[in-house]
Amino acid sequence: MPRSAYVLVNPSKPEAVAAAAEVRAIVERHGRWLGQGDALSNEPLRAPEAAPADLLVVLGGDGTLLSQTRRCLNLDKPLLGVNFGKLGFMAAFDLGALRDQAARIFGDGPLDARRHSLLRVEVRPDGQSPDSTPRFSGVALNDCVVTAGPPFRMIRLEVGIDAGVGPHVSGDGIIVSTPTGSTAYNLSAGGPLLAPTLDAIAVTPIAAHSLAFRPIVVEGHSVIEIVARQINRDGPDSPGGTTLVLDGQVQTLLEPNDRIRIARHERHVRFVRNPEASYWATVIDKFHWAAAPKLQG
Repeated sequence: MPRSAYVLVNPSKPEAVAAAAEVRAIVERHGRWLGQGDALSNEPLRAPEAAPADLLVVLGGDGTLLSQTRRCLNLDKPLLGVNFGKLGFMAAFDLGALRDQAARIFGDGPLDARRHSLLRVEVRPDGQSPDSTPRFSGVALNDCVVTAGPPFRMIRLEVGIDAGVGPHVSGDGIIVSTPTGSTAYNLSAGGPLLAPTLDAIAVTPIAAHSLAFRPIVVEGHSVIEIVARQINRDGPDSPGGTTLVLDGQVQTLLEPNDRIRIARHERHVRFVRNPEASYWATVIDKFHWAAAPKLQG
């Protein structure tokens, strides 16, 4: 039986809105159209017509796909990203590729979808039982970042892995990244590129005040704990300070001595792959990996 699809459109991207009618026609020609929703909401997707969908098609950019991954996690459906943003690294298709591969995607043959790991993130005051209700909890597909925040003085973090005593790091913060997120903030901060199928987590300092604190890669089942020993606080007229940020989209201010627990989420997300664009070819194309310097003459 042909696949059924529910489409999520980012209304802030005019090209995505303009393409929605053609995407509907493509789905109806090769599969079954179930409906269309707004891809700006962060509330869990509860549209009744989305529940029986075989896949969710997201029209937007990488940021749209990130937010909709968290939003649709409860549905456990594969997502297909159609890029109408700038980079288009995670959103593997453009409109032309969707047209060309529509029969395979929405037909009744095998669907090529890759599993990606997620992070479960919890914040508790230091000393509170790990079995207690966390003050904050969230899910990240790309990364969990502790960033210094205003007034932008150095912060001091205590890092532990699998209940072991870890180092203290002073600097602008730290990034804990999945393989999927290794090409995002982690890459910009000098962290390693990880193949998307690796069962691993990268830990990368942000401007560490040390020559000896280098990025590390740990096993995917590892539990990472970060205690915010010295943080920033902005003034009462401009609240802000050291902040925990998930996927660059979800934020919570940290309190002194907050303990952040980061572990692999029990669920995965599945993204439909574009067989015409391999991961490493995309890295070369989008990030100009190992490109030689341009010489004159």
